[in-house]
Amino acid sequence: MEITGIPFGTTDWSEIETTEHKGETGVAYWRTRQFGSLRVRVVEYTPGYVADHWCSKGHILFCLEGELHTELLDGRRFVLGPGMSYQVADNAEPHRSFTPLGAKLFIVD
Repeated sequence: MEITGIPFGTTDWSEIETTEHKGETGVAYWRTRQFGSLRVRVVEYTPGYVADHWCSKGHILFCLEGELHTELLDGRRFVLGPGMSYQVADNAEPHRSFTPLGAKLFIVD
C-alpha cells in the first residue's frame, strides 16, 4: 500500500457524524473519514451484533474496547480483545463479525 496525496491532519472522532448500520441482530455505529481511496473508521458494535453479510473487503482492524469474534467462511474463528488486531487482503478470505458483549474498533480499508 502506498499512501499519497494526504496532507498532515488530525481527527477528533467525537466530531465526526455517526451513521447507523443494522446487522442481522444489533447495530453498528460508524464514524468515517475518507482520504482518497483510503477509508478510516471508528466502529462501535452493540452487544449481540451479528454482521448481515460475508465481507470480502480487505481491512486492518484494531480492537479498542470489548470483544470481537470473527468467523471465516472456511469455519475458522478468532476472538480479539482490546489491544489486538487483524489484517486481511481484499478478496482473500470472506469473513463476518459478531460480538456478544459489544466492541469498539479502529478500521482502515
